Amino acid sequence: MYQVPVIPGDGIGPEIVDAGKQVLEAAADAENFGVEWLPQPYGADHYLDTEEVLPEHAVDELSDYDAIYFGSIGDPRVEPGVLEKGIILKLRFEFDQYVNLRPIKLLEGVESPLKDRGPTDIDFTVVRENTEDFYVGLGGRDSTGKSEKELELERRLYEAKFDVDLEHDADELAYQMGVVSREGCERVIEYAFDHAAESGHERVTGVDKANVLTDVYGLWREVLEDVSAGYPAIEHEFNYVDAATMWFVKDPGHYDTVVTPNTFGDIVTDLGAMLQGGLGLAPGGNINPDGTSMFEPLHGSAPKYAGEDRANPTATIWAGSLLLDHLGEERASDLVLEALQDVIADGDTLTKDLGGDAGTEEFGATVAERVRELG
Repeated sequence: MYQVPVIPGDGIGPEIVDAGKQVLEAAADAENFGVEWLPQPYGADHYLDTEEVLPEHAVDELSDYDAIYFGSIGDPRVEPGVLEKGIILKLRFEFDQYVNLRPIKLLEGVESPLKDRGPTDIDFTVVRENTEDFYVGLGGRDSTGKSEKELELERRLYEAKFDVDLEHDADELAYQMGVVSREGCERVIEYAFDHAAESGHERVTGVDKANVLTDVYGLWREVLEDVSAGYPAIEHEFNYVDAATMWFVKDPGHYDTVVTPNTFGDIVTDLGAMLQGGLGLAPGGNINPDGTSMFEPLHGSAPKYAGEDRANPTATIWAGSLLLDHLGEERASDLVLEALQDVIADGDTLTKDLGGDAGTEEFGATVAERVRELG
């Protein structure tokens, strides 16, 4: 029996999570194991009722479990960033979920915006570093109450770097620091090579911007070269992020496993989601291989569609497949993805965004029934 905390969140979150749960329960039945869902209240309603986002006791309690099933966060009644930083980012950092795993796979029956591209052309994985880079929160502005001494030091550093006189040339200064560590690079790059080996991939592509941000991503490249020596059967290469975005569109079939620092990973995975048909079809895993991980759809909470039974739960169901794989239930994971592919390819039960008229609940029930047939 697996105990899995569930954070449905806001907007369409509860609906898509309910659809995902019934599919995962069908897979569990087929493979003779149990799942106990542990509902968590955190989201906009909880915040508005209690003025707390995610209390420390909740973090402590969630740390007892291997995987969290997550819906979506965001509500127009709450200032942007409060819930996103206080729940999603807090969980990622508190649990050191240093891998963001994103399958970029076009399912049969889904149309990609790329002309004449099919499922065999778009099928790769992006491994995004999830806890470092420019997302560590080191930065500021000179209008935010800093001391004169701090501001003077910032100005001198900038003036020396770019040969300008900020006192006369700039009214206000803002800066952001990107930080990567050798340890942080090593562990996510090793994860990417391990993933490539397990998936039968022939190539790992490192994506960065080392030609401009030479110190930060120079270290990234050094580590990738070092790690690659331990995987002689796997080819490795480097792409600058601007070139990678072009080649994602021009020749997505070139890619097998892509590994990238946090900031660029955030960008290229959204591009990947569009290649595979849209955010409604894009799952993600925030993974700590030795701790608590979290699995979620990439899309937001779409509050205007809440309660309308029209949201596409594909990304959430697929995220559930990743969750099962993380728990070691590989056969159940495969069943979920195979059933999802079958239902979409059949074309009889599709949500509105895929050209059909099925609701969220009906789509989930159909995938669950297909799991039972396959199992």
